[in-house]
Amino acid sequence: MAHLRSHRSKVRIGNWLEDQHLEEDAVKEYLEKKEKGELATQKVDFLTENILRPVNLSVSNDGLLHFGDVVMLVNMGGENRECSAVGINADVSSVTKIPSPGIRVPCGVSAGRGIQACTRTAFIITSVDGSPEGATLLYEQSFALKTTSGFARGLYLTSDIKSFQKCAKKSRLQEVNLDDSCSFLSWWRTVHFDPQERLEHEGQPVHANKKVLITHCKTNQALAVLGDQVIWSMYGKEYEVTAHTFLDSHKAEQENNHWVLCTSDPAGDGLVLFNRPQSAADGKAPVQSGK
Repeated sequence: MAHLRSHRSKVRIGNWLEDQHLEEDAVKEYLEKKEKGELATQKVDFLTENILRPVNLSVSNDGLLHFGDVVMLVNMGGENRECSAVGINADVSSVTKIPSPGIRVPCGVSAGRGIQACTRTAFIITSVDGSPEGATLLYEQSFALKTTSGFARGLYLTSDIKSFQKCAKKSRLQEVNLDDSCSFLSWWRTVHFDPQERLEHEGQPVHANKKVLITHCKTNQALAVLGDQVIWSMYGKEYEVTAHTFLDSHKAEQENNHWVLCTSDPAGDGLVLFNRPQSAADGKAPVQSGK
């Protein structure tokens, strides 16, 4: 006797009504998140659109740095690392929309190999001693480094004495991050990179696009990039940034601590550092920017 089908193929069996409601709820939730811009892909697109937005760096007509200048902090690289620039290391969890879209504090920093002047990499040289905007920055003079306003929230590059609870994640050295308060923890000063010429440059104007040390005023540790501590972020392979002075056998700071405060080239597009590499004081060949 042939097998008789007990139901048609269109007959619904099991918890079909519950499954249907779950599918409808999932579609509804998806559409609601999409309308609010809360989908994962939308969050990533929103972050990259804002944090990688181009920024015009300052043009130094006299070759010097001034309070109010917008610059990039670039390390020219070394044996185990490429040329890199300090930038905001924000992911989608670092973004808040209250009271307006921007970076949540505290936020980390890292050194990326894409040398582009954008919201992520632009810092404003800010006075902490009452010096007026436009005044020339001097060696050993205290100042702050602040991100641009708007999406970057005008946050200050900050550091403090390392502790068991507060230190750099990879190297466990002194942490550097961004905070919204301009306190003594966010004070820095420039020091001539050559120890033998340091005393004679004290109190003298700081040249743009020249190698300097950027030293934390409270801890006296120099800003450093670590080529052996790699951070994989949404921006690619990057290096950890910390406050730690690396000395060689002659008690001179190593290349990890050498920074160039870059400005725009008044003669055309791009950075002075790459258009006129001899101005970086180290005589290295030009480096291609990550445009």
